[in-house]
Amino acid sequence: MHHDNPRAAVPLSCRISTSLSQALERRRRETGESVGHIVRHALAEYLQVDHATLFQVSTAGALVEGIYGGDVTIGLLREHGDFGLGTFVNLDGEMVVLDGHFYQVRDDGTVSEASDEEMSPYAMITRFSEPNEWKSVENCDSLAQLEAEIDAFRDSANVFYSVHVQGMFTSMRTRTVRLTPEGVPLVEAASNQREFEFANVRGSLVGFWSPSYMQSVLVAGYHLHFLSEDRTLGGHLLDCAGEDLRVAVRREADFRLSLPESVSFLHADLTRDPSEDLDRAEKSHD
Repeated sequence: MHHDNPRAAVPLSCRISTSLSQALERRRRETGESVGHIVRHALAEYLQVDHATLFQVSTAGALVEGIYGGDVTIGLLREHGDFGLGTFVNLDGEMVVLDGHFYQVRDDGTVSEASDEEMSPYAMITRFSEPNEWKSVENCDSLAQLEAEIDAFRDSANVFYSVHVQGMFTSMRTRTVRLTPEGVPLVEAASNQREFEFANVRGSLVGFWSPSYMQSVLVAGYHLHFLSEDRTLGGHLLDCAGEDLRVAVRREADFRLSLPESVSFLHADLTRDPSEDLDRAEKSHD
């Protein structure tokens, strides 16, 4: 079997023994995983191939405390996926990862591709295969309404989901945090953010839904970044309205966390619950 794109989903059909079939069914009942997920994971393990895993660098709690130094390069992140979001050293722009391209949306509104040598203090990356069938959202008047629509496509509150939304956005509101020295708390940095409003723009929302029990490690709930179809507009999503949107939601059952080894991280006090500060930092400051 030959396929030009190593990241694309390829249908697989084969005969297996009764004992294997029974073992698969037993595992499916015990874990609730789909047969497809079990087979993909087993093949990846046996063939020593990178299985689609949600890979995160550092923690949201570290960001809240102002730990913005570079931990990994974009080149390293690229090895872990082609879809995701994050930020850059000293919060120098919002990161949007789509179709294997790493975009940097700076506080002046410009969008450019990041080089492999640039570094990130925080990112979430996965490999995202286009679905066989997209879900439809005909109309939404706000981000809250869109999130409620996407909620219907999730089947659990206890695992991660990658979320990709495409279409025409009749209104779009984003933000980009300004370049900030390490050590300045995230809430203070976000109070000086630049906000942008666009109308009637085609593009993509890229991001994740994460369970609330992970709120000390990442942004619980929805965390989405925007990138226009022509790759000239973007940022962290604050609000939006759209029509004729199509939505892809994929369960992410495998999660890997890479912790920094910098002095600032190793000696930081991360015992405080960061959820309130994260909530304030993620929203508009009008």
